[in-house]
Amino acid sequence: MNINHIAIIMDGNGRWATAKNKSRTTGHREGVKVLEDITDFCFELGISCLTVYAFSSENTARPKEEIDGLIRLIKEFFSKKLPKFIKHSIRIVVLGDRNYFDKNVQNIINEAESKTAHFEEKTLAIALNYGARNEIIRAVNKAIDVREKVDENSFSKLLDTKDLLEVDIIIRTGGEKRLSNFLLYQSAYTELFFVNDLWPDFNRERLSEIIAEFKGRSRRFGKVENNIK
Repeated sequence: MNINHIAIIMDGNGRWATAKNKSRTTGHREGVKVLEDITDFCFELGISCLTVYAFSSENTARPKEEIDGLIRLIKEFFSKKLPKFIKHSIRIVVLGDRNYFDKNVQNIINEAESKTAHFEEKTLAIALNYGARNEIIRAVNKAIDVREKVDENSFSKLLDTKDLLEVDIIIRTGGEKRLSNFLLYQSAYTELFFVNDLWPDFNRERLSEIIAEFKGRSRRFGKVENNIK
């Protein structure tokens, strides 16, 4: 089976740092390093799209110090990595309600999207201040605003993921077994994988194992296989 789109809930940065008597921000910084390596690996494998859950709408309730550290990392990531994205023809897409962030952060995000919008073969989608319920509500309100009756296809085009391929795999690291308000509409027939590795410990080998297991699964999308009566 071909894999076009992998999505990852990058969980465990804080717990990884706490176990090592380091700040949670240090854990998030290590998580960014893993994100860069996993992104490179996905595109090396020919996977067209990687979506990562970097900052949920619920994360805004975390301590101010941690949020400030996360926002600094977001600014650094887009500012420092943009030349690499352009060099390697990687399109950047940001999911979520970016109005939470100040104008400086919004401008950095908008610049990354605009300068990479013409790339087509590789996409890195980053969910920032993202919550799937909020995404669905925003999409419903868009339809209401234009008095549009929607079906599954037209509704999908109102979501933040409107320009992305269907999600084949969702991976959650950190040992928890829930989606935590991530891609709820898009995950109807997505294959789910929950691993115990904390995100800073996740690596190419673990991803390769998940891909191998995925290829051994049968995806019927509610139907039956031809050889099953």
